[in-house]
Amino acid sequence: MTTALSIKNLSKTYKGGVTALKSVDLDIERGEILALLGPNGAGKTTMISIICGLVRPSTGTVTVEGNDIVSQYREARKLIGLVPQELHTETFETVWATVSYSRGLFGKKPNPALVEQILRDLSLYEKKDSQIIALSGGMKRRVMIAKALAHEPRILFLDEPTAGVDVELRKDMWRLVKRLRDTGVTIILTTHYIEEAEEIADRVGVIRKGELLLVEDKAELMRKLGQKQLTLDLQKPLESLPETLSHFDLKLTDDGQQIIYSYDTQANRTGIATLLSALGEADIIVKDLDTQQRSLEDIFVSLVVEEKQ
Repeated sequence: MTTALSIKNLSKTYKGGVTALKSVDLDIERGEILALLGPNGAGKTTMISIICGLVRPSTGTVTVEGNDIVSQYREARKLIGLVPQELHTETFETVWATVSYSRGLFGKKPNPALVEQILRDLSLYEKKDSQIIALSGGMKRRVMIAKALAHEPRILFLDEPTAGVDVELRKDMWRLVKRLRDTGVTIILTTHYIEEAEEIADRVGVIRKGELLLVEDKAELMRKLGQKQLTLDLQKPLESLPETLSHFDLKLTDDGQQIIYSYDTQANRTGIATLLSALGEADIIVKDLDTQQRSLEDIFVSLVVEEKQ
């Protein structure tokens, strides 16, 4: 795999001593989708702003396909498309004009066929002659994405791209992101919608208070940090769990109708078999059972929420 974006020892401290990033190291491969998760103020937008040349780093280096973002700014910036969190559009311009103008800002020759294809992919073509001011919030968000794609970037940053849009629009954007990835575009996505990361990301990064806590393959992260729950529906309700089952991590529901067994996903499956055998010895008859995987949202919350003192 070829590294599209390389971040080494990246830190940012603003005036007044506020540290937004702390020694971040990260390599992102060409053609992958990385979802960057973190609470408000975690440093996600600061990191994107540094890479895009909007904020200067305090320490560290960033290269975009080998181009340093400081010493080779023009070359690096041409490779990057940015969809910012806030909506910034030319209010009285038409959709077609503003997208075409964004392409020209990067020194690209006019390409009406490409602009048309981008607008069609984003379901914006029927609005091409509409003024931005007349569009809904969701459509304005699509225009922002079209502007970012107009100069054919190799790396696309999406900072909360689906904030404030409905479910249908969100899924349309997910499909577009996957198609872009298939053409070799590298995508870095920040989001508060955990299901968004679960749906489209190849890897997941979690950032808190300027520190990158981890970056893992999504499936591997859920396998390593996830847990499962086995819910056992009982033939007859129990008043309490027998002492012989005390060494299992069990919980009896208030109505006594179910036993819930929590276990690590890497635990040996024989633990379940041992439990079922112990239940049989205790004359507890299981009517049905079901398992549930701990979600990415559960993992994220456990990583970023600090213990109360």
